[in-house]
Amino acid sequence: MLIPVVCAVLHASPLFAVDSAQPQQVFWGDTHLHTSLSGDAIAFGLLRTPADAYDLALGKEIAAGNGKTIKLMRPLDFLVIADHAEGYGMVTAIMAGNMALLADTTVQRWARLIAEGENVRAGREMIAAQANGRVPDVVFEQGPAIARSTWLDALRTAEAYNEPGTFSAMLGFEWSSLVRGNNLHRVVIFRDDSKTVENIVPLDSNVSGMNPEKLWAWMGDYENKTGGRVLAIPHNPNLSNGMMFPLLDWDGAPLTAAHAAARSRWEPLLEVSQIKGDSEAHPLLSRNDEFADFDTWDNGNLDGSQAKTASMLAGEYAREALKSGLGIEQLTGVNPYKFGMVGATDSHTSVTASEESNFWGKFVNTEPREGRWKKHRKATLQDGWEYAAAGLTAVWASENTRASLFDAMNRREAYATTGSRIVLRVFAGWDFTSHDLEAFDSVQRGYAGGVPMGGDLSAAPKGKAPALMVMAQKDPLGGNLDRVQVIKGWLDTDNQTHERVYDVVWSGARVPDKRGKLPSVGNTVNVAEATWVNSIGESQLSALWHDPDFDPDQSAFYYVRILEIPTPRWTAYDAKRFAQKMDEDVPMTLQERAYSSPIWYSPGRE
Repeated sequence: MLIPVVCAVLHASPLFAVDSAQPQQVFWGDTHLHTSLSGDAIAFGLLRTPADAYDLALGKEIAAGNGKTIKLMRPLDFLVIADHAEGYGMVTAIMAGNMALLADTTVQRWARLIAEGENVRAGREMIAAQANGRVPDVVFEQGPAIARSTWLDALRTAEAYNEPGTFSAMLGFEWSSLVRGNNLHRVVIFRDDSKTVENIVPLDSNVSGMNPEKLWAWMGDYENKTGGRVLAIPHNPNLSNGMMFPLLDWDGAPLTAAHAAARSRWEPLLEVSQIKGDSEAHPLLSRNDEFADFDTWDNGNLDGSQAKTASMLAGEYAREALKSGLGIEQLTGVNPYKFGMVGATDSHTSVTASEESNFWGKFVNTEPREGRWKKHRKATLQDGWEYAAAGLTAVWASENTRASLFDAMNRREAYATTGSRIVLRVFAGWDFTSHDLEAFDSVQRGYAGGVPMGGDLSAAPKGKAPALMVMAQKDPLGGNLDRVQVIKGWLDTDNQTHERVYDVVWSGARVPDKRGKLPSVGNTVNVAEATWVNSIGESQLSALWHDPDFDPDQSAFYYVRILEIPTPRWTAYDAKRFAQKMDEDVPMTLQERAYSSPIWYSPGRE
């Protein structure tokens, strides 16, 4: 039975009363931002530095050029600058006239293209060189010294901006494995400060090899040698052409327990939403989910060298991977795909803006300007209006410090949004009642009687099914809430996986039809003016939901998806701002959403 609780009152954080020993506040951040230290960013024309990125994240205004300025609508609580390890600082050195690098003819060509203003062409040639193993030898010869110097400078900048309790400049980089153009990238994030992290330099996949197991081994060496802590976050599985969530290992053999344990250990999170599309679900994999087709990218891999086929999709989307993980666990005893959900920008502009009305694009050449919505025939990726306005990571932590945020991420007490700041709490247990949900200390009861998002349930008491307490509140600057959904995946006794989407509480007096389909919430968007009215939806939705189809002998997972009412997409804001008429196939509205990290049920674990 579900108990909807609707309240029109907005609360300041902390949203719910909790014990001081438990996470009391949600912190908002970007776990994946690039600056001019990334070769592809500076090659495409970016000159903004890590200091600029931190200033923006803190809410300061900086100059954008052409008389424009950049400022976030709201500052962030934390930021991970994750510049590419591959060629780290290399393009800066090329542009500065490093004679050792410029002795190579390929590097000379890149330098000439950049000098002539052909930045986009230079950037694409560099990406292609990595994808096809044609990086000049001189880059590897000069790379370590350049990377070391650049890394130490970046660490000094991070320490200057890190202020425990107020803002966390978390340390990290991107390991950018690219296998025949197929994206296997990971963002690597440290728990530690610069005194520990300065002992390494970012790991270049061209040196380590493209196999993610090489990265995990490096991470293990780092922890053993320094006593520090580190995790990795895969991103854009939708551009991996099926390689991100394989059923076989690197050599084509069945996955082993050791491989599954390593992946689960080092990769507790997945970046599920960002500028290059949303990777929660795909309409061909989740045919009964009317909301699965959201910011879907189907144009092949990262460099455009291989087209997408339907057979690849199962290895590319979060929900399917979560289901596959249940099957692999049945065979090996370990679930390799036991990840939580986070969102990020992956912006290569130093600008971590995620709001539709303040979208600064993927690269400098896609910053706000007339005509940026148009698709380019020669683009190797989707571009133009197909870019999304990015995501955000929300973390439930005890305090705003590197250590506390890292620990919350590592235990998967984090969730993703598509840019909106929806506040979401999820707990699962066996004995929750409506009184627990409605109590002033509902969150404390959630911790005491169950597990939060990212947690585990096991060995169901006889006659009981999992009960989920869900509490969601709208973004004060965003659209009202449409509905709360629970997505369940499970493994049956024949080792076949299944999924189902449950609408558990919603706004208004809507009634599901005979097939169980809930009518649309409606649409108040004025596209021409890029405005909407919060005359539909609710400011807060809460529910206590029991699984009506629970089988205690079947492994399962549950995660929550929150949908907002329709609001203007960045394309609508651009059409209004630049007085442009866009093509009919350009989407002008969207329903922002949040994805909780899952909670898993295992019948055999005591």
